Amino acid sequence: MTKPRLLVFATLAGAALLLLGVLYWMTASTVHAPPAALAPLKLAATPQPAPAVAFTGPGGRIANLHDFKGRYVLLNLWAPWCGPCVKELPALAALQRALPADRFVVVPVDVGREGQADAQGFLAGHGAGALQTYVDSNAALLRAFGGYGLPMTALIDPEGREIARAEGAPDWSKPESVEYLKQLVGR
Repeated sequence: MTKPRLLVFATLAGAALLLLGVLYWMTASTVHAPPAALAPLKLAATPQPAPAVAFTGPGGRIANLHDFKGRYVLLNLWAPWCGPCVKELPALAALQRALPADRFVVVPVDVGREGQADAQGFLAGHGAGALQTYVDSNAALLRAFGGYGLPMTALIDPEGREIARAEGAPDWSKPESVEYLKQLVGR
């Protein structure tokens, strides 16, 4: 092979390897469609930064979503008067136990105008006492996310971007739902 042909061949081979590397990276970092049990969970066409809104966290301290950066966050907006919300709380607690806390956190925020102690007692009384208690008494999170009903759940990636949203209650308790999230946070 002559030097110019060898140079062309080496350049093409390098470009092909670079393209394969980019395609592999894109495939590995893409969030795949959720299983049927999570049908209400719709992937965002383009992940957007989650709103920076303050709410009340455990012990009455001020919290915001930036506090969880570096982990996947399942932000669940609920209220005690919302039947589907109450029904999914135990499944959310089980989901938190099933996934590594250093990579995934369920953040259930009571937007039903209850106080911190009321919300904590409600979670405990409905099989979700293992979850941390968060309250947003003026529903600022619901407005900031443009939600129009409850429950509303946003899946936020470790960089703080909303990558999926559910209006309504997905079945978080199904084995395929848990497996989907395990694979997501394991990437």
